[in-house]
Amino acid sequence: MKKIKLVKSLIGSKKDQIATANSLGLHKIGDESVQPDNAATCGKITKISHLIEVTEA
Repeated sequence: MKKIKLVKSLIGSKKDQIATANSLGLHKIGDESVQPDNAATCGKITKISHLIEVTEA
């Protein structure tokens, strides 16, 4: 499991990056979610890696 935290604002991001963050349950700065460690989640993390902080849960 991976713990994902949004550390930078989504303002000014591309629509697909905002949609990716929302699909991970991240809407505001400081939001955290725990996601399974699979290929789909890793792809989402890669897409918005500059906006988030990832730790092992």
